[in-house]
Amino acid sequence: MEKDKYTKELEVAVRVVHVACDLCGRVQERLLSANIDHVVSKDDDSPVTVADLSVQATISWLLSRIFGGQNVSIVAEEDTEIISKDDSAGLLAAVVDTVNHSLASAPKYGLQRPETPLRTAEVLEAISHCNSTGGPSGRHWVLDPVDGTLGFVRGDQYAVALALVEDGKVVFGVLGCPNYPVKTEWLNYHHQHDETRSNLSSTTPDAWGKGCVLYARKGSGEAWLQPLIAGDKMLEWPNCARLIQVSSVDDPALATLCEPVERANSNHSFTAGLAHSVGLRKQPLRVHSMVKYAAIARGDAEIFMKFARSGYKEKIWDHAAGVVIVEEAGGMVTDAGGRRLDFSKGMYLEGLDRGIIACSGLTLHDKLISAVYASWDSSNL
Repeated sequence: MEKDKYTKELEVAVRVVHVACDLCGRVQERLLSANIDHVVSKDDDSPVTVADLSVQATISWLLSRIFGGQNVSIVAEEDTEIISKDDSAGLLAAVVDTVNHSLASAPKYGLQRPETPLRTAEVLEAISHCNSTGGPSGRHWVLDPVDGTLGFVRGDQYAVALALVEDGKVVFGVLGCPNYPVKTEWLNYHHQHDETRSNLSSTTPDAWGKGCVLYARKGSGEAWLQPLIAGDKMLEWPNCARLIQVSSVDDPALATLCEPVERANSNHSFTAGLAHSVGLRKQPLRVHSMVKYAAIARGDAEIFMKFARSGYKEKIWDHAAGVVIVEEAGGMVTDAGGRRLDFSKGMYLEGLDRGIIACSGLTLHDKLISAVYASWDSSNL
């Protein structure tokens, strides 16, 4: 890949993710401190908030303005169905207000704001514009506006994930983690979650020692981290970023495993069996969202495994950004058969062999792959 290719696209992506993280931080603070509801359930019972819809509208509008409107293809999680219902007027009004507040601050991040506030119809259009299904050809932005909405509404970990896929290959990824502090020792706060939250006045990035944004371009051999910085500091980008690398730990007894929090779409018992069989001894780190990929890329954990329950299909927006960041930081991500994940089949990771394994290095990866083959026939999947 040419060194300068995608430079503008990546810089824009980092900036719009910063805007989105700022938006999320404000919404989450209101959600937790004022107990403002505006959390509704989609048809699959998963939650959606003002932040999910507002981030999607904001990023959609910014990308379309910068890269040319109808030429921009965006694959994203949300649609307008949930806010088009008769009883959703309050939610829709909150989304419109949040989007306009966020876009008004875009110049602080080196981005252009609208000449006038967006009307309701324009916000709905921005959300609806994210209707691409991806595929093997063309350029597609892949967005998860709030990955880990359950974590978001609980004041826990979540992520804003944006990747660019061209001709079926992920060319770069950006991962905003507003509650993942730059100081690693804060990562385990969720083990003492209630006690920790009671000692903090809010979940703004400052209260957590700031969040962070990670990004990487495929083939560069480099993954970067920068603090979640205020708009007036964006002029320092990218000088405020630092290189990150995966952990050098290759002894399973010393390795830390990341697991999904949600039991609905993952099989914790099979994962626990694998962990025991390869000799993992440390307490698993259970965190919401693609923060698990961030933890591996930063060297805070060594392994992430996810084995979906029967019938669940992994979506590309849940993995694209995280996978490229881990790989460029020196890690490995494959399915349980050892094959690279395929982002060319549309909205889903079609053909996935049993599950997903992300590791900091080849030694741990090979042991886990072998353990999967040894354990699979006796599993309850």
